[in-house]
Amino acid sequence: MIGHWPAAVGPDGDADEVDLRHHGDAEVGDGLADFAVNVRTGMPPAWLADRLRASVADLAGYPDPRPARRAVGRRHGRAAEEVLLTAGAAEAFVLLARVLKPRKAVVVHPQFTEPEAALRAAGHTVERAVLGKDFTLDPAVVPDDADLVVVGNPTNPTSVLHPAAAITALARPGRTVVVDEAFMDCVPGEPETLATRLPAGIAVIRSLTKTWGLAGLRAGYLLADRHLVERLAEAQPLWAVSTPALVAIEACCEPQAIAEAEAWAAELAAERDRLAGELTARGLYVVPEARASFLCLRVPDALGIRALLRQRGYAVRRGDTFPGLGSDWLRISVRDRPSNDALLEVLGELGI
Repeated sequence: MIGHWPAAVGPDGDADEVDLRHHGDAEVGDGLADFAVNVRTGMPPAWLADRLRASVADLAGYPDPRPARRAVGRRHGRAAEEVLLTAGAAEAFVLLARVLKPRKAVVVHPQFTEPEAALRAAGHTVERAVLGKDFTLDPAVVPDDADLVVVGNPTNPTSVLHPAAAITALARPGRTVVVDEAFMDCVPGEPETLATRLPAGIAVIRSLTKTWGLAGLRAGYLLADRHLVERLAEAQPLWAVSTPALVAIEACCEPQAIAEAEAWAAELAAERDRLAGELTARGLYVVPEARASFLCLRVPDALGIRALLRQRGYAVRRGDTFPGLGSDWLRISVRDRPSNDALLEVLGELGI
């Protein structure tokens, strides 16, 4: 069912609070095959790695964000003044939490937990709007008096892609809608992105982490009206984005890079759908119409299955740390076909 948590969740949390700071990287290590972290493997490509290495020659100077800012603007058809470069999407969430003063902040769950964690760390009370069947977005789930709404698209961990119209329906005077599009470049053609439309009152957050394998570099950006960008920039430390990260942002906005990402997204879609079909054929419930680089599935005793997989050398992401899921959910990243088949073989050995 679609609904709200019975009480607002404050900065101190409740006794039954999930661990909002648990992320996929905590699942990996000790030589485990990584199906827990949603970062594309085998990245960055050689051409990007070469440019990053060359950028080291410029580290004596302070970072100049202007070329990368213009490049992001060109990439999405926005003015440079509507672009804020950030040290990954996580910094954007923290800046928003520190700058905005919402009377009623609502986070649509299940989704990436860092936005809620950032809001709570900044002292805000957060209400959760928890999606029900198939985790599709109904704008009515958000209370009318919410003046800050956060939603993912496609959503981590469910891999659901919401129609742009459903998200724009959330916008209204006096409300800021923050859309986490960290996985939008997994979707061929990005038909539901709001980055190029940027309706009034909507801020879009993007990341280079996933597609380009740059989690350790911390490179991302926010798109919003110039007034909000200015407010966030005033709260951001000087030179917050490093020279190598700026080089990466500019490079990944070039037409050749966009075409490369688009080709990968098409390959990903085919392999993701095949893997989903294999899992569904085994009687597992896989959240339908997955569109990102991972699948969300319901498995009886998922935590027990996760532990058995670890014993056999495979790491998957537990689902019980996502509000709106529980102990019978797992998130599995989509890898290349041989790796996915190896995981399927191990699952078969476990009777799944």
